[in-house]
Order: sequence, then structure tokens, then C-alpha cells
Amino acid sequence: MSKITIAIDGFSSTGKSTVAKQIAKHMGYVYVDTGAMYRAVTFYAMQNGLIGEDDFNIKALINRLPKIDINFKFNESLGFAEVYLNDKNVEKQIRTLEVSSFVSKVAAISEVRQKLVEQQKKMGKDKGVVMDGRDIGTVVFPDAELKIFMTASAETRAQRRYEELMERGDHVDYHAVLENVKERDYIDSNREDSPLVKADDAIEIDNSNMSLQEQFDEILGLVQMTLKGCE
Repeated sequence: MSKITIAIDGFSSTGKSTVAKQIAKHMGYVYVDTGAMYRAVTFYAMQNGLIGEDDFNIKALINRLPKIDINFKFNESLGFAEVYLNDKNVEKQIRTLEVSSFVSKVAAISEVRQKLVEQQKKMGKDKGVVMDGRDIGTVVFPDAELKIFMTASAETRAQRRYEELMERGDHVDYHAVLENVKERDYIDSNREDSPLVKADDAIEIDNSNMSLQEQFDEILGLVQMTLKGCE
């Protein structure tokens, strides 16, 4: 059976990564979490004092991009690939609300996007890949056989993110999470380089009132339909 490229775009906290992992595992495809790549660059900037509440040394970050190495290593016990920054596992550190508050600003930098998009294209050159992010169907893989655009209300997404962070042991305020979601939506949708937009040929899925199983079943159905059309 021929393999396809599956591009899943959408707003933050819509569950893109969750369903992308499920589909990739079910299909035996490679899964790439591009958002984690931008989070890793953001974490690097934070660790090196390049970004904070009141300042962002963009020029310094651009100059240090050649020193930033990001890759994924599969963790058999967890069943998915974890993110490594310069050979150090940063999977947990990059998922904090603090990183979330800066990641959209870092992702808006053209030089950062250029570096990571180049890596992403290489990861998916042989197809058989499920990749999620903000510009997969519009920039990274505009010729992907299946493009999905996921959305949900800001309140629903904030509640999901809040519960996820609390379960991890992070003590956060729901209203702070909601404001972060809204701020990221604005920055992602209004940046000059590769803004978050629905590709013309993408299928939109609003999962505000869908269970994880319903979401998986619907997208798997689209995958199977697309594969039949490629035969």
C-alpha cells in the first residue's frame, strides 16, 4: 500500500499532537511534533537569557541558531519520540506554561522558521509521515495528500491545557492559561512569516464537543478515504 503525507494544522491546545500520535501509531507512520521543535528553540533562548518578560534579543538568537541541534528519540516505554536539545532530553521542560508564553514570539522569527522548516521537509521526504503544527499544509507540505485543520473554542482549549498542566503537577491559574491561549492565537494568526491559516484544500474539524475516540475515528476515516483515492 502506498504511503501518504498527513498534515495536521490548527490552533494551540486543539489536541493536534494527541491525535497525530494515535494516527501515526495506528498506520505505522513517523510522527513529527513541529511545535515541540519551536518550543525547544524557545527553551534554549530562555536558558541563555535571550528572552524574558520585557526583552527579546532576536539578533543574538539568530546568531546562535547554528548551535541549536534538535532531534527526536523514540522512547519505547512511553511509546512516542521525545525531544532532545543539544543531546539533552527536554521533553518535560518545553511543555511548561512559561515556554508557552514565549513560543509564538520565537516562532514568528523568519530565520528560526527557515531552519526548522528545512529540517521538517527532510523528515517527511519519503512520505509515511504525520506532522502537526501551524504551517504544515501551507508551507512545509503544500502537496500533502491529506490536510486537516483543527479548531475549538478558546475556552475549551484553555480548560484542556489547564487540566493537562495540573495533572503534571504545575500549579497554574485557568484565567492565565486562557489569556495565553488567546495571545498565542493572535500572534500565530498575524505574524508576517507563515501565519496560521487554513489551507484551501484542508478539511476543518471543530473538536470542541468531540471525545478523543470520536476525533480519532473521524480522522482515521479521512486517512483511509485518502489512501483509497491514491490507489
